[in-house]
Amino acid sequence: MSKILIIGGTGYTGANIAAEAVSRGHQVVSYSRSAPKAPVDGVTYTHGAAEDAVRLVPGHDAVVAALSPRGDLVGRLLGLYQEVAAAADADGARLIVIGGFSSLRSAPGEPRFAEGDVPERFRSEAREMDTVREWLSGSAPASLDWTLVSPAAGYGAWAAGERTGTYRVGGDVAFYDDQGGSEISGADFALAVVDEIERDAHPRAHISIAY
Repeated sequence: MSKILIIGGTGYTGANIAAEAVSRGHQVVSYSRSAPKAPVDGVTYTHGAAEDAVRLVPGHDAVVAALSPRGDLVGRLLGLYQEVAAAADADGARLIVIGGFSSLRSAPGEPRFAEGDVPERFRSEAREMDTVREWLSGSAPASLDWTLVSPAAGYGAWAAGERTGTYRVGGDVAFYDDQGGSEISGADFALAVVDEIERDAHPRAHISIAY
């Protein structure tokens, strides 16, 4: 059993990860700005300002960072994650960062989607999320045990899908199916994330999850 802290644990991704982790017997603490609308049995909930999450890191085996640069977090996400990373590194905890699809590439050697012509309504968020990837891969302390996880393009509360118990794990090149789709349900993405927490199969790597 691991002790897992989920920062952003009442959001779509965080709530799914919390439910999956607690179902496997892990001890889960969810931190967010507000109380959950539908609490998951077995999860311990606490809430407050995003910058205060760092104080909960000590004592956990893994920290899942599942925030998005929206609202008052715009322009602040990298700094917050750097503080969380420093606390995780000091305490020997794994850091699992939930990234965005736009940090992936269409093919090996191609630019990342965030570097191209992202639709305006997604552009700022995509590029800010990609600064987190840049920092982890280029400047994070060598002792920090991190994994950055990007979901498929068709991932989100608007396309929740169902649990199938299956998924594919790749590197920083996006997965597509035979019809050109890139999908993963919330439950199966959470399955993949908790599997990664348990197996530590991709240390200091950027991975993608899709069907």
